[in-house]
Amino acid sequence: MKIAVIGYGAIGRFLIEQLDAVPDFEIAAVYSVPAPPDRAERVVDDLDALLATRPDLVVECAGHRALSECGEAVLRSGVDLLVVSVGALADPALEQQLRTAARHGGRLLIAAGALSGLDALSTAREAGLDSVSYVGKKAPAAWTNTPAEDMVDLTSITSAVTFLECDARTAALRFPQNANVVAAIALAGLGFERTQVSLVVDPASNGNNHSFVARGAFGEIAMTTRSATLPANPKTSMLAPYSLVQTIKKHAGLIIV
Repeated sequence: MKIAVIGYGAIGRFLIEQLDAVPDFEIAAVYSVPAPPDRAERVVDDLDALLATRPDLVVECAGHRALSECGEAVLRSGVDLLVVSVGALADPALEQQLRTAARHGGRLLIAAGALSGLDALSTAREAGLDSVSYVGKKAPAAWTNTPAEDMVDLTSITSAVTFLECDARTAALRFPQNANVVAAIALAGLGFERTQVSLVVDPASNGNNHSFVARGAFGEIAMTTRSATLPANPKTSMLAPYSLVQTIKKHAGLIIV
């Protein structure tokens, strides 16, 4: 299976290292600007060159802007696109653009990322959902260089502080590096406007903590995931890139669970 990767940050590097160890997978191209010197033989500097390698799957792990700039062209080329930056779909215009492109081209795939239970949540939607609420709790370091710095003093807190309560659309747009999981919950469940979000900074937090509660005619689902962070990026849960690996293996598999 030929795979092309958009982005060579912490997640992109981790993903490529994992896939290089799997004999059935070939990294056909890596789209990164500027080009990383250690991947010169596979790096391309424009999307047309990436698509010219005729990949079976393109994986986006370069941020919201990259998905906005590249997503439609990848899908219209007929290639399936697996995205990390699902929070970008909080922009209604982009979501509609990609849905339209997918209707006439490749499929848009969303990995579970750092969260467990998305399959149960989407099943509950079929049975009848009344409410979905999410709480994201992280250590101060994970909220640095985000709007959280203007909402709470990250350097002086001594206990957990909830600094934002809003709907999923607001959270995903304001915290693109931290709240992609919020968008995944919204898309699996009740949508962006009807998904309630609380963001918490907690100096006692070990890793990134994601919890959601869903209620409806089916009963109740309560899920909590506590994930270590990537050493190269404390904003990213370690499960996120592994979720990409698992989704890619499932995409290529003969038996899918």
